[in-house]
Amino acid sequence: MMDKVIQIMKSPLVIPKVLLMNYSKLNIDEKSLIVLIYLMNSKTLAFNPKQISDDLHLSVGEVLQIIDQLSSNDIIRIELKKIHDVREEFIDLEQLYTKLAYLIVNEEEALEPTKSSNIYDTFEQEFGRTLSPIEYELINGWLEAEFTEDVIVLALKEAVFNGVSNLRYIDKILYEWKKKGLNSKEAIENHRLKQQQNRVEKKELFDYDWLNETE
Repeated sequence: MMDKVIQIMKSPLVIPKVLLMNYSKLNIDEKSLIVLIYLMNSKTLAFNPKQISDDLHLSVGEVLQIIDQLSSNDIIRIELKKIHDVREEFIDLEQLYTKLAYLIVNEEEALEPTKSSNIYDTFEQEFGRTLSPIEYELINGWLEAEFTEDVIVLALKEAVFNGVSNLRYIDKILYEWKKKGLNSKEAIENHRLKQQQNRVEKKELFDYDWLNETE
């Protein structure tokens, strides 16, 4: 008997972490939280205030008040269903799960660097138009390929300087830089500086007056 009781106590209880950590954001107090956890782990969502009262050691009045408040806050819904020609009340938790999903999505968006969301604005400002879905996907592909935003923006500016507003052209620039091992803004700028110096040296060599050279 003791082993059976221990096994029952060890049986898993579903308590979503997002609910436990954020229940106050849903205007839920501790008693309401306990009722929600109870409902989420119920085998049946048939609304039975007396059963909830007995299991949670709350008065029936408290249970009804909590259910009414959760319903008013659009966290749960009470639905009437016809079972064997008898209408019964059931609790619908879909609104709760939807609100929890929004919390997770908003939390993930808040963790994303602000700069990442602005790179698309930079492209649209440089091109003077809205990006197409395919262009969004291509930019995402560069980010996933671990091109830094600084490098992508440099490639964008080079394309615009050359009068090209085409992401395929920028794609070629990026992968050309990658082949040369130019993976940072500093490396690219140093490479450009060396190229400029080489061009100046070649021009000076070409323009040198070899015929009038004096020792």
